[in-house]
Amino acid sequence: MTFYTAAQRDQQERFETTALADALEAVTVTGELNEDQVGFISSRDFFFLSTVNDRGEPTVSFKGGDVGTVTVVDPATLAFPVYDGNGMFLSVGNIADTAKIGMLFIDFETPNRVRVQADARVFDDHALLTAYPGAIAVVVATITSAFVNCARYIHPHQRVSTSPYVPDADGNQPVPAWKRIDLLQGFLSDQEQARVADEGGTITGDEYAERLASGTS
Repeated sequence: MTFYTAAQRDQQERFETTALADALEAVTVTGELNEDQVGFISSRDFFFLSTVNDRGEPTVSFKGGDVGTVTVVDPATLAFPVYDGNGMFLSVGNIADTAKIGMLFIDFETPNRVRVQADARVFDDHALLTAYPGAIAVVVATITSAFVNCARYIHPHQRVSTSPYVPDADGNQPVPAWKRIDLLQGFLSDQEQARVADEGGTITGDEYAERLASGTS
């Protein structure tokens, strides 16, 4: 499969970068991960996931977890968990639609990054589920291309801590503040409503907005 599309080629010709693009493809783009990329991805505790639905509409999501949240099954295969979210299932639905995903791994402290393009499937009964306590499904991605990019525009940031919402070894996690909003209770399951009651009860939309603004949501 040709790495560049016809439209990308048109832009390369327009800005006179065709030779450069060919050189970069030759030296950076591979069909599987090299040893350094395996180590880098295995050391990450988050990544950005891009997906596209059957209408051609893309979305990008932040996916976080413990260090090693993405499992390198082998140099051509990655797997990552699907945790409890907001019930919209945009990424999972898009994967079911088109299977095409992009993954961006960044170290903001170095800075460094690796990009992966892959074909993905979602499983709710995969053996890897046991590696992700609290996950409701697992995405398995077959890599079509992997490559590094220049990091010059990445602003260095310092990591402060792990999110308290990452499931623990037993799969437990706090109830997110947005699920405690009083107007949403009728849309939650009985189990979720019981958890809200156990963890302090409901809050108003304004209270949630204050938590969100202060970073305590």
